[in-house]
Amino acid sequence: MQLSIKAMGEEAKFLSFLLAKNPQNLYDRNEKEAQVRMTYTTFEDNEVEAVLFVTPDPVELVKNSPATYDITQYINDREFVVSSLFVSYIRSALGTALNGKPKEAYLKWVDHPFNLTIGFGPVASDLPDAVIISLFEALGFKTEIEREKIEYAFDLKARSSARFITIQGKATLQNTLRQIFILIPVLDNYKHYYIDEKEIEKLQRFGEGWLENHPQKELIIKRSLRFRELIEQVYPVNIDRKQAQLDLDHPDEPQAVVRLNELRYQKIIDLVMSLDTRETIVDYGAGEGKLSVRLGSIPGVKEILAVEPTAKEQLRAIERFQKAGRNEDFVTPAPLWGSLFYYDNRMKGKDVFILCEVIEHIEEYRLAAAMDTIFGHYQPKVIIITTPNSEYNEVYQMEETIRHKDHRFEWTTAQFQDWCALWQSKYQYSVEHIGIGEEVQGYGQPTQLAIFRRQVVNQNE
Repeated sequence: MQLSIKAMGEEAKFLSFLLAKNPQNLYDRNEKEAQVRMTYTTFEDNEVEAVLFVTPDPVELVKNSPATYDITQYINDREFVVSSLFVSYIRSALGTALNGKPKEAYLKWVDHPFNLTIGFGPVASDLPDAVIISLFEALGFKTEIEREKIEYAFDLKARSSARFITIQGKATLQNTLRQIFILIPVLDNYKHYYIDEKEIEKLQRFGEGWLENHPQKELIIKRSLRFRELIEQVYPVNIDRKQAQLDLDHPDEPQAVVRLNELRYQKIIDLVMSLDTRETIVDYGAGEGKLSVRLGSIPGVKEILAVEPTAKEQLRAIERFQKAGRNEDFVTPAPLWGSLFYYDNRMKGKDVFILCEVIEHIEEYRLAAAMDTIFGHYQPKVIIITTPNSEYNEVYQMEETIRHKDHRFEWTTAQFQDWCALWQSKYQYSVEHIGIGEEVQGYGQPTQLAIFRRQVVNQNE
């Protein structure tokens, strides 16, 4: 792992005084389980570059681990990637620059903006390139991301997921290092230590003057603090308590994907709660029942049909419903086998009909028949449909053209809205479109949602 700091211009030489390291000497220290070295690769009147190298001892990394019996401790990527471990290793070496306390003769250079180029890596991040770039460009840095070209000896993937990041801009050394010390763990979404209230203090101290107005503030805070109780102390946000526990139980799982699922469910729950009539609900394509079990806790709901054509998924849903049924005032969803291509009178005339990430699993040429059944025969008061936004796939840097091998198609925003307009006019429903997930300019949001409200009620019902 490495971090390079370069300054250009007439004042570049003063970088060494802020770093408090003699250009003629090699900085070489043992920090915890790693060796930290710092050297100047360039030291000229108009250009100075210092590089920090960190070499962890993989055995020492796991000696004091409570999970030493777990062999995966020895085959993870912690000893190779820039993460919270790396930040902790180099903190002592950069302590003077981070605190802004060089010798008195050089104090005026603490607030001096240098022409800086900072490079670090490798970074193992679950964030797409576009989001990483947006984190640094909001701070005024031009950002470049490089991937190593790797030829695998077997069919694994076309390119490495590890990235090297370079940022360029005019800024003070202290502010830049403080920003990096917060953002590196955000990129990797990994903290090697217990996260408590002290993390809030560090976030506030290093985030002073820039985090408050950062457009990705919510993302930074969530990935820095992770747990609901801590997050709400500095930034009140609506996070599902089950997701907070999931983060606690599985801290190394990629949170971007999980978070999108939770945002999708939460948006649907919010919409259902806002409806005047929500007594009867059909959750079609209920899968393992993750959405259905949330619907069961909504006040005013009296019946939930959790419809799923796959027996294996339905068994998991039944187990989930039984556990949740121990809670008072919970409406236990009724598991129901069903297909959109066979009429089932039990689904007719409900208040809400939900298709969460379902339509893309149906062949396009068969979709019209399924929608005729829902809009024309079941005639629910409200229909909620979510589906991926294919334009956002470019943000994910995907090698495939669709997000899941079982998807039969994925639509752009325009395609989905045109499709919705067809069913809106054919069966006299109004329609409203909503985006879900992190928005990226030019690509929209990863999930698109349409909520149909029935305008004409059959008087014979």
